[in-house]
Amino acid sequence: MLEQPLRARRLATIAIAATVLIGACSAGASPTPPAATQPPAATPAPSGTPPPASPSAGASAAASVYEVTAATTGSLAPYLTGEGGKTLYTFKKDTANVSNCTGGCASAWPPFTLDPGESTKNGAGVTGTLATFTRADGKMQVTYKGAPLYYFASDTKAGDTSGQGVGGIWFVAKP
Repeated sequence: MLEQPLRARRLATIAIAATVLIGACSAGASPTPPAATQPPAATPAPSGTPPPASPSAGASAAASVYEVTAATTGSLAPYLTGEGGKTLYTFKKDTANVSNCTGGCASAWPPFTLDPGESTKNGAGVTGTLATFTRADGKMQVTYKGAPLYYFASDTKAGDTSGQGVGGIWFVAKP
């Protein structure tokens, strides 16, 4: 008997969380960028908000080369991964080299950005072009075949793909 009210509360909590995430990504999202800080490239990402893709072995912190690879396991494979094997996503409302995810949206969906002197390279299973463009907030965001790339703040470890299909506008980036 107690199980049904508990299940109803869990479903309500999930529905509220989804509504908040979708609302953060709507056209009414604040154009003010979040105060994002990223740990040094060679430092593993803390659980929660991931930094850019992982640097290649031996790369210096001043001029890191980040390798984007394709995950080969899981029901959504293959899909692109960055830092620590964390999933990269695309946003249906973006256009080639233009991000439409700012403010609260960018907090829930941190853009894959590079600092000056950093670059990317194709890893295993990635054959398309990686490039960058300047976001409205002045940061350099990484693209794959022109599509801006993002992480999902709710993904906590490699292989998490909980952002897939959110709001019908977020999808794992496919190689």
